[in-house]
Amino acid sequence: MARKNTVKGVHPIVKGARKIRLKELSIFTRQISAMLGAGMPLVQSLAAMEEQTSNKNFKPVVAGVRARVEGGTMYSEALAYYPSIFNELYISMMRAGEVGGILPETCGRVAGFLESNNRLRAKVKSAMMYPSIVMCVALLLATLLIVFVVPIFAKMFGDFGGKLPPMTQGLLDFSDLLKEYWWMVLLGGFALGYGFRSYKKTDRGQYNIHLFILRFPILGTLATKIAVSRFASTFSQLLHSGVQIMESLEIVGLATGNRVIGDSLIEARKTIQEGQPLSSVLELNPFYPRMLVHMLSAGEKTGQVEEMMDKVSSFYDNEVETSLAGLTSMIEPLLMVFIGSVIGTIVIAMFLPIFKMSDVIM
Repeated sequence: MARKNTVKGVHPIVKGARKIRLKELSIFTRQISAMLGAGMPLVQSLAAMEEQTSNKNFKPVVAGVRARVEGGTMYSEALAYYPSIFNELYISMMRAGEVGGILPETCGRVAGFLESNNRLRAKVKSAMMYPSIVMCVALLLATLLIVFVVPIFAKMFGDFGGKLPPMTQGLLDFSDLLKEYWWMVLLGGFALGYGFRSYKKTDRGQYNIHLFILRFPILGTLATKIAVSRFASTFSQLLHSGVQIMESLEIVGLATGNRVIGDSLIEARKTIQEGQPLSSVLELNPFYPRMLVHMLSAGEKTGQVEEMMDKVSSFYDNEVETSLAGLTSMIEPLLMVFIGSVIGTIVIAMFLPIFKMSDVIM
């Protein structure tokens, strides 16, 4: 299913938009909430934030929002002028807060949501950082051994004469190939990476990659928990802010971080329009945990969907932390095995002829 940007019009290009959204937005929203809660008018609050903001890329964004609000534009519409900074989730919640007359409370709720989301993202990045660095170091070390150390042994074996073991000969051939056609290896790696990124940007490619991740052992369970946590927290915040369920599902579908989960939520709106509860729709999808379905069903029956989703979000936040800790502790010995296997294979291939020196010399 193709996704479309619901924020229409021509908008300015903001430099460093991704970094602004991660570092500045939660602080900005929290301070706006505090000033509005203290009784300060919105225009004055935005002017104060414009003066306080130290990020040179974010300052003109705050100034632009303040100028439009001062000119009579609704706050949510002023935010929508910068879709690279304020996404549809953020704008929809602010719009609901304005309409309901609870903008200070909505800003505080959004700030808490952003802070929680940033903490989760930081934990995932931190957990993946160590194995990524170790893998890169291991591959670099193996490449250096093959390119610079193996040829020294090759010259020594050449002086002996005789037939080398297949394992050693294969490594020597690979070393010669890597030295002679290194540019092709780099070009092939670049082409592969570019092709993967291009495929990932397509609707089908993104869907298939996310589907593969969900089905991958261990990692798929973690990805499911992260997506469910985002779904529950986002859905709860939207409902708390007064956003209608049909609009909420579309926004949540774009905010889960997983295309498979997100598309299923967007498509679920058709069934809900026919009178079916959301829990009965999610129950048919194998990627939604049974606990989520049961909690949602209980919330629908008691009229406490928001509260139930808050509990589901808290539960899966803890589950994600536990899973990340377990995954990190499990990855460490696996990385050691991987590094030992790669380096050990190279060393054994080099020393195998020496162990059979008498056969090589004769």
